[in-house]
Parts: sequence; C-alpha cells; structure tokens
Amino acid sequence: MNYRFFALISCTLALLAGCGDKPANSAVSQPGAPKSQGTIGVSLLTLDNPFFKVIGDNITAEGRKRGYDSIIVSGDKDVAKQGNQIKDFIVKKVSAIVLSPCDSKSIIPVIQEANAAGIPVFTVDIPCNEPGVKIVTQIATDNYGGGKEAGRAMIEALGEAGGKIAVLHFKQAESCLLRVKGFREVIDAHNAGGRAKIEIVSELESGGAKDMGYKAAEDSLQAHSDLRGIFAINDPAALGARAALEKAGKTHVLIVGFDGQPEGKQAIKDGKIYADPIQFPDKMGVQIVDAIIRHSKGETLPAQMLIPTSLYRKVDAQKDPELK
Repeated sequence: MNYRFFALISCTLALLAGCGDKPANSAVSQPGAPKSQGTIGVSLLTLDNPFFKVIGDNITAEGRKRGYDSIIVSGDKDVAKQGNQIKDFIVKKVSAIVLSPCDSKSIIPVIQEANAAGIPVFTVDIPCNEPGVKIVTQIATDNYGGGKEAGRAMIEALGEAGGKIAVLHFKQAESCLLRVKGFREVIDAHNAGGRAKIEIVSELESGGAKDMGYKAAEDSLQAHSDLRGIFAINDPAALGARAALEKAGKTHVLIVGFDGQPEGKQAIKDGKIYADPIQFPDKMGVQIVDAIIRHSKGETLPAQMLIPTSLYRKVDAQKDPELK
C-alpha cells in the first residue's frame, strides 16, 4: 500500500510540475513574433511553373513577416479543381483569397461565393476582369507592355530581312492574351511602315508548357519550313520550342520568350533564346501581401497595380552573376 501511495503522489507531482497552464505540446510564441492576423488562401495556376512557385514562396515569406499564415495550392490549370480549393478557403474562413485564375470566365461563380461570404478576393498575374465579381485589386506584370517589348525584340532579331514567324499561345490565360495582343500590335505597326514584312503564319496552343511548346513548334516547322522566328508566351514553351528546333536542325530560327526564369535566362546566355521581357514574380508576392494589409485597414486600392517588364538580352545574361 505504501508503495502504491508514494507512486501515486510522485506521478501527481510530476504531472503538476509538467503541466502549467498549457498542454506540453502547445505552440509557444517566440519573443518578438507578430501576432497572427489570419490566413491567406492562395490558389495559383500551377506550381509546375517556377514562376508561380516564386509568387507563392514570396507570399508565404512576406505574410509570415507581417503576421499572416498562408495556404498555397496549385490549381493545375483545372478550373474545377481551383473552384474546390476556393470553396475550401471559404469553409476555413480565411482572411483573404489570392488567385491566378485557371480560367477567368469559368471561375466567376465561385468568386461570387467568396464575395457573398465577405472574404476579399485578390488576383495575381492573371486577372479576372469579368462583370459580376468583386476583385479588390489585381497585382500583375504589365503583360500588354511586355508583349510590345517582345514584338520589338522580334523585329530586332529578324533584322531587315523580316520573315515568317509563329506564335505559341496559351489562350486560357488572360495574361497571355494581353502579351500576344501587344506583340501583334507592334508587328502590325512595323509592317504598316513599309519595311520588310514580318508575317505571323501560325498561332498554336502551347499550354505554357515544355511538352506542348515542343509539339506546337514542331507542327509550325512542318507547315512552314522557312520559318524564321517564334514568339512563345513563356519560358517553358520557349524551351520546348528550342528542343524541337534542335531536333529538326533548325537552330537558326530565332525565339523570343517571356518570363525571365533562371532556365530561360541561361538559354539566352547560351544563345538558344534571343531575348525575354522579364517579369518579377518576387515583387508580385510581396505586393499582394501589402495590398491585403492595406485593404484590411480600410484603404481603397486601385483596380490594378502593374509591374513593368524589362527586356533581357544576351548582353544582360553575360553580366548576370546568377548564371553559369
């Protein structure tokens, strides 16, 4: 009996000493850590593309610095999947929702659900400019201006001879529609000036991915053996196109891409891509968190905040300390 009594007393004292006011496994706030302000739910077009991963990583990092948790998920270019992700954010009662829409039109009903739930919605990179939805603000590259830069780069690359070119598109994304619009306008203005014509002979779907970019470039080469240039709406599509050119022995065909991802910049340095209007996804991630905080304080934000591109050529790549 004495043994059992003392054992019971010992265990009780140990439990009292170890418990305090909180469970032993409860999170303890670090000194100086900001108080949690809530959670940001983020659904991006795809995390297979490093561009969107940089956006997500910077939202997470900036949000943490400013007191927010983040949930980052990939829509995988599937509007139904993205819709379910947004519904999940609504159930979780997140503080804000950030989207790069997989399809700006098809996503309308679920954005309206978030609006009805009183959760502010922001878009990053890809806008949703459709009627019937409330978007606090859009943080994006100036895709239209970047498309114009790409057009000027193509004119520069082809020189006085002009020639036939292909466009590798991704029509599902409004940002890419803007890029191609700007590109076409510059090419059309060039042709109207009476100089050697640059003729867009094909516009094919690239999916914004290497495999589809490869196939689109391959199809363009088969239809137009005298192709001189390719404008690809992002680096993955441009790199896929380059692989197709190498296989066909057509490496003289000049590629203008878009993005400025590390692999794309390295290809520019290696002479495989002529130039890229480069984007700044790190800035997008930081600015979207700042916009969420400003909105939470009652500030009225502009409908969109655009970040200009910068044309990146081989001479820039040769001075880039981040490249091999």
